[in-house]
Amino acid sequence: MVGLGGEHDLTPNRRGPDMDEDDVRVRPPRRGSRPRTKQRPSHFDATSAFVVAVDRGRYSCLVDDVVVTAMRARELGRGAVVVGDRVGLVGDRSAADGSLARIVRIAPRTTMLRRTADDDDPVERAIVANAEQLVIVTALANPPPRTGLIDRCLVAAYAGGLAPVLCLTKADLASPDDLLARYSDLALTAVTSRRDEPPTALRQQLAGRISVLVGHSGVGKSTLVNALVPDALRAVGVVNAIGRGRHTSSSAVALALPDGGWVIDTPGIRSFGLAHVGPADLLAAFDDLAPGAEACPRGCDHSGPEVECALDGWVASGHAAPARLESYRRLLAALTASEHG
Repeated sequence: MVGLGGEHDLTPNRRGPDMDEDDVRVRPPRRGSRPRTKQRPSHFDATSAFVVAVDRGRYSCLVDDVVVTAMRARELGRGAVVVGDRVGLVGDRSAADGSLARIVRIAPRTTMLRRTADDDDPVERAIVANAEQLVIVTALANPPPRTGLIDRCLVAAYAGGLAPVLCLTKADLASPDDLLARYSDLALTAVTSRRDEPPTALRQQLAGRISVLVGHSGVGKSTLVNALVPDALRAVGVVNAIGRGRHTSSSAVALALPDGGWVIDTPGIRSFGLAHVGPADLLAAFDDLAPGAEACPRGCDHSGPEVECALDGWVASGHAAPARLESYRRLLAALTASEHG
């Protein structure tokens, strides 16, 4: 039988019994095509840069004292480039109007702040790379503190390798004592600020470091940034009658501090998804509790003695303070809480 392609037709189930490999028609390569290779260019001449802003596929990269606009090279694949990344640039690095360099590599990251849109979202989003501190900005009043959101930010800091710092604003309206007592066993660094005074304590805490500020809208985060970096001109929002602020920052941006260091301002958030974090990720931050988990049964979620968690016996034996286990389990509960604060 002759197939639609003639006597040498090779459509499925139509290959004749007497045909061999010599009968296979080989399509000649297209003119101008090159064989694919996995070898990547070395880009030995790439210029080191620091990503200070990201906007719709364009990256503002600081080279010495000049900001160069760049795009991500195709060879990077789907890996995200975020504010705080140390990158290598090639191409047009003149910073002239209309110029566009290419980001060809990303240096290994020391820390990474991530979040998901919610707890059911399997896609984690990198927010900031290489920050040393996560400054959790919370108002003591107007709007009132949302401890659930604070707990979630603490989990993200511990999982990402950042040192958490509590920044309690509007201390002229309410005392910070009760809120600080809640976190006393975590040995957190905490600073307070008032609306009628400059943020001196926060400025000292940020000097010489790379710090990222997070907080929900209306807590005074943009006001702090404008006080820390007078020429930042970050938009300042207001709190409405139900205690919620409007979003005033649309993207993360790194700003150089006058006393050295960087502050990375992020958009106001209403939730902080933690789908990418598990109990073991959090436990690693509690170095006084982590060794006790070695005796836990396989698959233990460390939620309590009812699951035969060995951490209770570890604490009972005096290896760690009971309050530390209580704090760990409170943060652990934040991973699965339906309310985000």
